[in-house]
Amino acid sequence: MSFHLIGLGKLLNAMYASDAQRTTLLRTDIRSGLKKASGLSTEKGGDFYGPFWADAKRHVAGELDLRTVTSQRAAGNKTRERLYPLLCDGFLLWWEEKRRLRNVPFSVINTSVKARYEAPGLGTVKVENTLAFTVGEDGHRILYPYFCEDPALSDEAARLGLWAMSQCIKGYALKDLRLLDVLEGRSFSVLDTPLIGNEETFFLQKYAFVLEEWQKLRAEYL
Repeated sequence: MSFHLIGLGKLLNAMYASDAQRTTLLRTDIRSGLKKASGLSTEKGGDFYGPFWADAKRHVAGELDLRTVTSQRAAGNKTRERLYPLLCDGFLLWWEEKRRLRNVPFSVINTSVKARYEAPGLGTVKVENTLAFTVGEDGHRILYPYFCEDPALSDEAARLGLWAMSQCIKGYALKDLRLLDVLEGRSFSVLDTPLIGNEETFFLQKYAFVLEEWQKLRAEYL
């Protein structure tokens, strides 16, 4: 996927990765895009994290047990046997703690909540595949997952992510938005990670830097 059209989680990963990690990430993206454009792509299986996240949503809805299904998915696919159990542990660490602290009913919102932030002069940032649910009678949560193993989501990265979400998700208050570092089992909101006013500047500067690096590297393949 071109970094002119990029998922928020992948962009945050590139923004805060080490130089070596970012170069690897960008080169992988460029090679994948060129293969796809030439019709030579042989990649199969779709989004690596997609099946896990679909299961996590169904767990929240009470439709399955995430531990059981994750064990089955990991046993049936070598590429999943390390990360899927870690994702499961992290997600359930967060989810079960939240349920313990908030002894109120949770209900999944079936309507898909997704949006796109148009970064001026740079590109489009996608905020998709969220988990939306109600808490009690009148509370809402719109949760966006961050799956990257390294680096973990920092407070600063979370602030930028929450700011980006607030710019494009309509119909919900800023306090309803959450970023979840799935592997760490840690969620972020403006209640515990308040915005400080420089998020737009930082976000656009970091996006511009990543995009410039992507364009420089891409020139090597043309």
